[in-house]
Amino acid sequence: MTGWAVPSVVGPAILLGGYAYAAAADVRTREVTDRLWQLLGVVGLLLGAVYVGGEGVVPLLLWVLVGLLTLEHLVAWDDLLPIAWRDQADRVELGAYAAVVVIVAVAGARYGLGPTGVPEAVIAALATVLLARALFEVGALYGGADAKALMVAGLLVPVFAHPLLAVPAVAPALAVVPFSINLLTDAALCSLVVPFYLAIRNLRRGEFSFPRGFNGYSMPVAELPTKYVWVRDPAVEDSTDSEEPETSAEDERLRRETARRLTERGVLRVWVSPQLPFLVLMAIGAVAALLAGNLILDILGLV
Repeated sequence: MTGWAVPSVVGPAILLGGYAYAAAADVRTREVTDRLWQLLGVVGLLLGAVYVGGEGVVPLLLWVLVGLLTLEHLVAWDDLLPIAWRDQADRVELGAYAAVVVIVAVAGARYGLGPTGVPEAVIAALATVLLARALFEVGALYGGADAKALMVAGLLVPVFAHPLLAVPAVAPALAVVPFSINLLTDAALCSLVVPFYLAIRNLRRGEFSFPRGFNGYSMPVAELPTKYVWVRDPAVEDSTDSEEPETSAEDERLRRETARRLTERGVLRVWVSPQLPFLVLMAIGAVAALLAGNLILDILGLV
């Protein structure tokens, strides 16, 4: 049983501190510096090496291998490649994924699972990287920062088996389920508050209609440049709003352009959907996962 299977305060405390900083930055600017994820990732790698190092050379090497795979997502290493080689970066990364998965699988077959073989922390961290990348590719994690936040959680807290308020019936599951899954599940459950909040807001203003009353609200066109929102109705012809801005400044520019075009058409109010700062929900999900484990499993365990 690895160090993460017993109560630990270092990794969770660092994770919560990093998430709090990231959530505040996400609310203010919808941008989080990569240096934060790099710092948290390196700390997580070192903490894991301390925990796993006492269990033998094989567990330590496997942890370092998975940790390095995680860290490569947090640095723009492909920018250092010659321009002619950059289109091969995805293939190199895919090869790294395959190599690490094969090495861990072979180690598991030869040495078994557990402290002297492949620790559950290694499996949990590797599963977190694969999960975060898959969710990013399919658009479930919209921003790169969200995926990176999930990956560093896999290093800082791979498995957290003893939440303070966990339902006893679900404790065995918490001992094997990666912490990242509990975090995401709790964040998703907490996100259900948003549509109900929007519905109540629209009902109080007499603007509710189904189904859009659950995912948006109306606001003055003049406020578009200062709000993190997507314009839903009316549509803006030939607008660049369909582009995906890569920076907060570019997002503001697109909203200013949209506001200008709508004003020229005489539109005073628009229906918008909020750009939710998902890192805030992830921070809440992390707190919930540390306190109660997996909220959905807890609810089912009480039924």
